[in-house]
Amino acid sequence: MRYHDEEWGIPSHRDRTLFEFLLLEGAQAGLSWETILRKRARYREAFAGFDAARVARFTKARIEKLMSDPGIVRNRLKIESTVANAQAFLAVRREFGSFDAYVWRFVDGAPIDGRRRRISELPASTQRSQALSDDLRKRGFRFVGPTICYAFMQAVGMVNDHLLDCAWHDRPRRAAALKTRRKRRLWMPPNGKKERTTALDAKGSASHGKFQSSR
Repeated sequence: MRYHDEEWGIPSHRDRTLFEFLLLEGAQAGLSWETILRKRARYREAFAGFDAARVARFTKARIEKLMSDPGIVRNRLKIESTVANAQAFLAVRREFGSFDAYVWRFVDGAPIDGRRRRISELPASTQRSQALSDDLRKRGFRFVGPTICYAFMQAVGMVNDHLLDCAWHDRPRRAAALKTRRKRRLWMPPNGKKERTTALDAKGSASHGKFQSSR
């Protein structure tokens, strides 16, 4: 499946993407993920490109209009929860600076490699997804049970549940390495000679021309 090969499990730190998957995972409750993927394009149109600030302002009239949209899951509780979740999402962003900064704390800022060998080893939820679920509920989020939260964590790469023999198992690590390499830039030192270095090097924290990075 293209979604599995190109998106699932890749660490995401973009707030709009995190809101998208929070919305879609909630909509998926009780349904198949394939059903939601087929409706994803319409969800993007119906929910303002997954812009939380715009969704948070949806009126009752807008919700009624969505109830007649065959391109999405027409469940009133789910639609209303999306608006409530957008409002809670913005509150989290105001408190932490970004939803990314908030949610990645639940895995200590780095993907957890499940190192699963068989599909039967995949859990429905974990202590971390339960902790995330409990905290989100306290903040006013809905449709964020521990199972939904774990599916969200898998989708946005907070946990790596690609099986060990899956060709994509090492992709999160490779993606992190690529991100580190992209941070390298040309820096002009006082002697005027260009050197390939990092911002960390420029401060004199790196030595002997070796690139170093830290979280």
